[in-house]
Amino acid sequence: MRPKMRAASLAAGALCIALSASACSGAGGGTAAGDQNSINVLMVNNPQMEDLQRLTADNFTKDTGIKVNYTVLPENDVRAKISQEFSSQAGQYDVASLSNYEIPFYSENKWLAPLDNVAKDAEFNQADILPAYTASLTGKDGKLYGEPFYGESSFLMYRKDIFEAKGLTMPEKPTWDQVADLAAKADGAAPNMKGICLRGQPGWGQVFAPLTTVVNTFGGTWFDKDWNAQVNSPEFTEATQFYVDLVRKHGEAGAAQAGFTECLNNMSQSKVAMWYDATSAAGALEADASPVKGKIGYAQAPVKKTDSSGWLWTWSWGVQAASKKQDAAGKFIAWASSKKYEELVASKLGWAKVPSGKRISTYENAAFQKAAPFFKAERSAIENADPKNPGMQERPVVGIQFVGIPEFADLGTTVSQGVSSAIAGQGSVADALAKGQEAAQKIGDKYKK
Repeated sequence: MRPKMRAASLAAGALCIALSASACSGAGGGTAAGDQNSINVLMVNNPQMEDLQRLTADNFTKDTGIKVNYTVLPENDVRAKISQEFSSQAGQYDVASLSNYEIPFYSENKWLAPLDNVAKDAEFNQADILPAYTASLTGKDGKLYGEPFYGESSFLMYRKDIFEAKGLTMPEKPTWDQVADLAAKADGAAPNMKGICLRGQPGWGQVFAPLTTVVNTFGGTWFDKDWNAQVNSPEFTEATQFYVDLVRKHGEAGAAQAGFTECLNNMSQSKVAMWYDATSAAGALEADASPVKGKIGYAQAPVKKTDSSGWLWTWSWGVQAASKKQDAAGKFIAWASSKKYEELVASKLGWAKVPSGKRISTYENAAFQKAAPFFKAERSAIENADPKNPGMQERPVVGIQFVGIPEFADLGTTVSQGVSSAIAGQGSVADALAKGQEAAQKIGDKYKK
């Protein structure tokens, strides 16, 4: 799960105007409306997507004759733009990068076209997709509305060489208490090195991605099964205070504004000894150009009271129901999420850069296993993630690092502001969660009705 996200409802129209020179007009969205051999794709600017953009013309377009016009934006911006586009069914974009957070309620709102033709394609081989993703991208009507481009859980990454030099041992399945102890001992193990990197940047997809998994394993939850808000409960409070204290004592410089990208840079540049975050980060750490290639060890997401705590996330492709080019869009998705595309990336960029985390065959591929020392830990994390029962009590909806309702984007981001302030030393956890409780209960009361 990637950089911080604004609620999709915020200023989407103004955003399009502000970005018109680089995105709205530059995408070719209005120029190819009648051309069945030209589709418009709106997607997040993660490294895997940027690789896709570079490889499309010489491969997919060359083979099919279908031109792909990409609009690539940071996650903050792409969320607002996708929401505006799909809720209005404007039809300017045929395909968008969507996650297992949005796809369930997008499909219920009839904003998406089902992907039956892709799923039934023998060459695509839907059975090769990890079952957790097929389940999370299937609507209440039993139809499939998304195909994963890559998938991820979360795990703990650490510097094997630093641990060896300091005489430290990382358990395969560490507890958060053990991690805090290791962070203290690894702090200062090398010049300017801190013990751990944890996201502190505001946003439901930033600080609350890892933090909600901590809340779950400490026994907390955003809502109980009856929609009673639990944001200021003892368990939620204990988990949040633990997280804030850990990152303040032994975390990276500028933690209150550090997200996925900043922590990736810190780990790559040997500024931290550990990092708890997305399994998809490992590909960048093990890439040929990475200065820490071969130096990283991988352990399961730390726990407290639960057996596992890793999240479940996938950046997937969805087709707008209003698209007039659903056949071409389906062909693009069948290629971009295919085993063939993974092999193309491997041949051009190396196996460590493959958008993994979605296909069983990838984890069984000897070449991938050799290039990706994280493959066992990643697969185990994904397969042990349980969106229906991620904590100690029943939940009203599915979701591990998020609550599967549209309102959570606003709620999580609002509460995150106070948590980030606490990380910066400018507020208290108690105050942040008290305000969060009030906001959460208003949402819970609506669902009770």
